[in-house]
Amino acid sequence: MNPPQAGASSEASNPNQSDRWLAAGGVVGAVLASTCCIVPLLLVTIGISGAWIGNLTALEPYSIYFTIAALAFVALGFWHVYFRKSAECIDGSYCARPESRRITKIALWAAALLLLVNMTMGWWAPLFY
Repeated sequence: MNPPQAGASSEASNPNQSDRWLAAGGVVGAVLASTCCIVPLLLVTIGISGAWIGNLTALEPYSIYFTIAALAFVALGFWHVYFRKSAECIDGSYCARPESRRITKIALWAAALLLLVNMTMGWWAPLFY
């Protein structure tokens, strides 16, 4: 293997970097999309209550935007991880370790699951009220 050249970009030396950013964007977007609805329901279900929980609904008007952004990040992340041909990793780099790929996949699947729960909440949430 040839060592990376001085002018090589960080993407060439770490091809999983974009995968990690897309997975992180998907997770953050999914969490933000669910703060108005799922988080208060979860807190009340496990016995945590208080008037401050009502403040979490302030993000409800933006939930659709967070959901769309999270869907875009998750879709691009799945495309990068499962369908795009990955570049070679340099021996000893972060992307050469199998844990890095596994962590990215777990984050993407967790974000996808959270988005699915958030988008179907109107159907199953009345069962808890």
